[in-house]
Amino acid sequence: MKPRLSLWQIVNMNIGFFGIQFSFGLQQSSMSPIYKYLGADEASLPYLWLAGPMTGLLVQPLIGAMSDRTITRWGRRTPYFLIGAILCSLGLLAMPFSPTLWMAASLLWILDAANNVTMEPYRAFVSDKLKPEQHSLGFLTQSAFTGLGQTLAYLTPSLLVWLGMNKDAVNSSHIPHIVIVAFMIGAVFSITSVLWTLKTTKENPLTEAELQAMRARPAGWRHALADIVDAVREMPSTMRQLAWVKLFQWYAMFCYWQYIMLSLSTTLYGTTDQASQGFRDAGLLTGQVGAFYNFVAFVGALALVPFTRRHGPKITHSICLALAGVAMLSIPHIHTPAWLFVPMIGIGLAWASIMGNPYVMLAGCIPPERTGVYMGIFNMFIVIPMIIQIFTLPLYYRSLLGGNPENVIRLAGVLMLCGAVAVLMVKIKKPQASLRPLSDAVTPT
Repeated sequence: MKPRLSLWQIVNMNIGFFGIQFSFGLQQSSMSPIYKYLGADEASLPYLWLAGPMTGLLVQPLIGAMSDRTITRWGRRTPYFLIGAILCSLGLLAMPFSPTLWMAASLLWILDAANNVTMEPYRAFVSDKLKPEQHSLGFLTQSAFTGLGQTLAYLTPSLLVWLGMNKDAVNSSHIPHIVIVAFMIGAVFSITSVLWTLKTTKENPLTEAELQAMRARPAGWRHALADIVDAVREMPSTMRQLAWVKLFQWYAMFCYWQYIMLSLSTTLYGTTDQASQGFRDAGLLTGQVGAFYNFVAFVGALALVPFTRRHGPKITHSICLALAGVAMLSIPHIHTPAWLFVPMIGIGLAWASIMGNPYVMLAGCIPPERTGVYMGIFNMFIVIPMIIQIFTLPLYYRSLLGGNPENVIRLAGVLMLCGAVAVLMVKIKKPQASLRPLSDAVTPT
């Protein structure tokens, strides 16, 4: 039986997620500006974000399935998120020194592949360690570190300005020095936070029966791929229903991340010219409001724990998505920077719920011996909406949305409201039995 962990043990277990999410926060806040600095066309920005969802689609399910089958002296999950963290740090160091658009886009592929190697084994690691009644606390604590990591990632350029750096100093590619230093800081956080988790938290040892069952399963990536196909075929109905929720919420979030800076630059500064001071000011403002909503997510994730226990993850998630929808619809109508922090409360609560509650709903309906592969497949429900967004938004950006980035934010708000309705249709069911013969060798929880 799994031991019940203290809050501090659960915190230590999730500190590595801080570094991973600092990296993602830098991407969300800085990649569109970096692409613009390097000469990207505004309507084509979604194409340049393809690296994240494509590497997630290809890497996470395979790595998740392989981690289910891995037996090493360091554990099943540990080798994957350690290697991923090292590669992520190297990618962060190189990114802001990109001299051309194609190099920045290429480095993003490497960086996202590294993050995806880390992500699902890490989520499976948390599920492995915790008893079912602690899943909500574990995943919402993970969500809190998502909020904290991304808060600091968004806020770092502004903090550097407040500490005396010149916000208008740029390199030969017009990338501000404050952005370069922020990426260097992210590289340090990426590896050190994962090392902290590895030092303080060990994987649960497998029983002899579990080890024998794992050794009896064929190894190698081909068998892992076959396991993915089988898992998709046997997917629990709750997981299938959650796919619709994820379609709406992740299409919306990708719209928001790609165009929020351009929207604020248009609304508040009347420009999207990357060489203008207004554009750089919009970048700093985007970082500040982004830091605020991520701080709300950090605090809100912990505050949502008792609410989720009382009302359930489904109701909680629906309310949070609805708040984000209203918030996004209001942003283009705000012309005073200070008022932007109000809708960020709704977006922050939704972000906290997005990173926690769907996994609470998922963890209770999948067999424990296939946690890695199902966590990887669940990530497909994140990246497929992103891929759909990348290839569809440029087709109607000018025709239906008038070439106006503010309308992309309005679209995101409508989709969030659709997600709030869709989650109410999800029927949460626990598995009647494990889906594979390996279940006979797994200790009940």
